[in-house]
Amino acid sequence: MEIIDSHAHLEGSQFDEDRAAMLARARDAGVKTLLAIGAGTSPAERLDAAIPFAEQYDWIYATVGIHPHDASVATEEHFARLDELARHPRVIGWGEMGLDYHYDHSPRDVQAQVFRRQLGQSRAAKLPIVIHCRDAWEDCLAILDQDWKPSGLGGIFHCFTGTLAEAQRGLDMGFLISFAGNVTYPKMQHLRDVAREIPLEKILTETDSPFLSPQGRRGKRNEPAFVVEVAQALANVRNLRADEVAAVAAANFRQLFQLGAGNSGQPG
Repeated sequence: MEIIDSHAHLEGSQFDEDRAAMLARARDAGVKTLLAIGAGTSPAERLDAAIPFAEQYDWIYATVGIHPHDASVATEEHFARLDELARHPRVIGWGEMGLDYHYDHSPRDVQAQVFRRQLGQSRAAKLPIVIHCRDAWEDCLAILDQDWKPSGLGGIFHCFTGTLAEAQRGLDMGFLISFAGNVTYPKMQHLRDVAREIPLEKILTETDSPFLSPQGRRGKRNEPAFVVEVAQALANVRNLRADEVAAVAAANFRQLFQLGAGNSGQPG
């Protein structure tokens, strides 16, 4: 099976004891490409958190960005550093960024300001974006429609949790819809319904490791190898084999980020 984990946080302390073995297990499971996310589990000061992994492994790429949780601590120095990091040859996307009204770790107006600022930066860098949106779909989609859709660069709705109508609005703006381990949860039938209805050519697979372990592993640390279980859940609702879903999702990923078919080395 060829499969992609389009969203994993590799720098977290959860992997400190077995990080190399964890990555080896991912390869053994068929993970050909992994996108290491440079925002989400670290404060804004660690903006380059994902890049060392992409430098060390030719099958791993990196993003940079400021998570909405950290919006209130973002400074001009952080934005300048992001512009610098975005030029790194292994950085292929910007994020995760967006809005989070579930936790509200940063004031909503500040989240929006930092979100818009990064959209401008990613437009200038010509990088697709990785969106985090939780309980904020109307505001998030409105900002993207105004500030991002005209760029034509597209991006990913990471760990999608919205409705079919919200997914469709994202598709209309050139986004791919990425599903994580929560698509396997019994109470998340609405996500499986979305996964069944949207075009297969718009789907991605991810783990959001070390978070959101699939149903059979809940309460334990997630890791990229388990992305196979996400593909199986998507395959079940579409009456396909897991390897068929995984192959199409991998092609979707390569197309969005303009990567060669080999999935490794420099972007094509």
